[in-house]
Amino acid sequence: MLPDDLRTALDQVLSRYSPHDLSRSVALLTERYRAGHSAEGAHLRTEADIAAYAAYRMPATYAAAVTAMRQAAALTPGFAPRTHLDAGGGTGAAIWAASQIWPSLRHVTVVERDPDVIDLGKRLARTSPALRGATWRHASLRPGMGRPAADLVTMSYALGELREADRPEIVRWLAARAAMVLVVEPGTPAGHAVICAARDVLAADGMNIVAPCPHDGPCPIVPGRDWCHFSVRLPRSALHRRVKDATLSFEDEKFSYVAATADRRPRAGARILRHPRKRKGMVSLRLCTEENEIRDVVVTKRQGDLYRQARDAGWGDRWPRAE
Repeated sequence: MLPDDLRTALDQVLSRYSPHDLSRSVALLTERYRAGHSAEGAHLRTEADIAAYAAYRMPATYAAAVTAMRQAAALTPGFAPRTHLDAGGGTGAAIWAASQIWPSLRHVTVVERDPDVIDLGKRLARTSPALRGATWRHASLRPGMGRPAADLVTMSYALGELREADRPEIVRWLAARAAMVLVVEPGTPAGHAVICAARDVLAADGMNIVAPCPHDGPCPIVPGRDWCHFSVRLPRSALHRRVKDATLSFEDEKFSYVAATADRRPRAGARILRHPRKRKGMVSLRLCTEENEIRDVVVTKRQGDLYRQARDAGWGDRWPRAE
């Protein structure tokens, strides 16, 4: 769920526009997003379009980012970043997420290419004591551009919008002088491919992959047959339901991600790659293991505490052992 101050500020922005105008813009953005195209660019022509973009993507981006960050934070005890760089930050969903996970943050910089999107992001950030002093830089991401050093560097739903040939250098740019890099993309085969390529660059440059993978080796998932992604359920406000012409009070955001650190971290266990299949007296888990393989494991009631853990486990959770 969005932080209270962000949810209130976003609803106030949306209330300035008619539901009809917002619904029209959201419908167009939804069509482009599902087709794998950028939600920004030429289709953000008016203030209403930008407000619709925030309504459509900001809650989902926040939910995906905060979920990925929570997993990364659990695997990096003691990591207390003070500086944060968010590349391609849009209206700032990732900086809101990071401020919830790492209250140690003191200096935040957002790089965004659209000045009108920056204006809205600034207005929203002013409602947060932790973010009102953030620096917003108007620039298009490109290899070799200047940037401040940062303990935490994030990029959410933006790497896949760049030219494929530029992405490796952008990932290296993200990792330069960073203690942690976290990249999030849509939970689609294409999004997973972008994450896999970024992960390969980070590992080749000596960074330690901490999440979601329990290993630094190549992804064991065969492209074209499956893809690694996760899901988070988020609530919709009444206003969001109106602008999206939606009836359900929630939506499920599917995302792929990678988090890497400059220092080596101890690692143990596996990652649950699908919803556990729960039947009477047994739970079936599909795991990505420390041994860099996909393994199906059945946990039965006879296994006591391990079975109780399996009954409570969910898609995307860590699993303490792969046997």
